[in-house]
Amino acid sequence: MQPSAVPELAHTHARPIHWVATATALAGVVALSSVLGPDAATAAPTPGPQTRSAPAQLAPPDPAAVEFPLECGPVKRVVRKQASGDLDGDGRPETVAVVRCDAPMGTPPDGVYVVTRAAGSAEPRVVATLVDPEDRTNVDDFAVRDGEVRAGLLGYSSADVPSCCPDVRESVKWRWTDGAFVRSAPSTAKSV
Repeated sequence: MQPSAVPELAHTHARPIHWVATATALAGVVALSSVLGPDAATAAPTPGPQTRSAPAQLAPPDPAAVEFPLECGPVKRVVRKQASGDLDGDGRPETVAVVRCDAPMGTPPDGVYVVTRAAGSAEPRVVATLVDPEDRTNVDDFAVRDGEVRAGLLGYSSADVPSCCPDVRESVKWRWTDGAFVRSAPSTAKSV
């Protein structure tokens, strides 16, 4: 290795006095900036357009407070998934819930229900069944976006397919149209 042509610089070996001097200088800069800083900002009303506060956000209905039309016998109902949004354009959010029986074994089918609250009422209620548990389907992907309910449904090509192993997947959407939820699916949505 070739020796350096530049003599050793004094500041390359920090001594405690260097650290004390640096800390003192830094403390002085901070103290001086707080004294010489700008004045406190004041807001003065200026003529211009008046703003109005937005309406208070309404809380979506809680599916835990609803009795779903699902017969589960001795086991309880379980809300597996839920999503909220204004589906009918009335300014009040609805909640869509994926519900099934809490069976100790197997994979029970899901039901998909729309829960809303009437204007002026605090009680949530089921207003639509999008997927009936009697259809023997399970919900995979699930979301409420842009006024639509979107879901991936796992089902069976025949009654001979065991409940453990769905062999059909379908992507579907529901949109509120003319007073009802209308189901649509892309033309290539089914697969086996």
